[in-house]
Amino acid sequence: MSDLPEHDQPMPLVSHLTELRTRLLRCVAAVFLVFAGLFSFAQQIYTIVSAPLRQYLPAGATMIATDVASPFLTPFKLTMIVSLFIAIPIILHQIWGFIAPGLYKHEKRVAVPLLVSSIFLFYAGMAFAYFFVFPLMFKFFASATPDGVSMMTDITAYLDFVMTLFFAFGVAFEIPVAVVLLVWIGVVDVKYLKKARPYVIIGCFVVGMILTPPDIFSQTLLAVPMWMLFEVGVLCSGLIRKRGDAPDEAPSEDGKPPVPRA
Repeated sequence: MSDLPEHDQPMPLVSHLTELRTRLLRCVAAVFLVFAGLFSFAQQIYTIVSAPLRQYLPAGATMIATDVASPFLTPFKLTMIVSLFIAIPIILHQIWGFIAPGLYKHEKRVAVPLLVSSIFLFYAGMAFAYFFVFPLMFKFFASATPDGVSMMTDITAYLDFVMTLFFAFGVAFEIPVAVVLLVWIGVVDVKYLKKARPYVIIGCFVVGMILTPPDIFSQTLLAVPMWMLFEVGVLCSGLIRKRGDAPDEAPSEDGKPPVPRA
């Protein structure tokens, strides 16, 4: 018989897996509920997403569909992806609900702002791509079209192109959160990050080259914000103590230490 009180007993493995399954099902249900509400607007959603390109198409030019089913499947695919993006706060909330009971209070005080910031920054990265990067990039592409070539983009190719950029910019805007997290858990310190700045700048351009389509324009538009966001992360990291520097506190209101799940 264990000496621990019943409420301090570690969570059995079966209960641990059951809770994980429940939260995963909630995430899937949230995505499909959002999708069910958006499906009837699939065509309008694609029209909105394709607007940055269509406004720079030559007079009389339109987007085209080269596959028989793509006029239906492409907006369907886009709506599913949009549903996933919209459901991200719910998904992260479920993740937080799963890991929060194992955190101390001082860890929650850092983790909650990081979680909220990660959601905001991901959406900010997508908005930056749509409202700033896409108009500049498509305007440049349209002006660089050779004489005798009609710019008529396939709708499926366009969706793959913009989804890659949406994801790349959304992830890139998470850099401040990643930097603060690395400093907080003690992997690196602020002094080391400042010394590594030249390598980080080079790395930003390398990552921009990998994550974006093969043109210097979109690579630069991703690499420069990544560098700026790194500097923001370094600045914020100076205000964060390492995880081990804070005294142990209980996550529960009655002052009891956190109970391991497994």
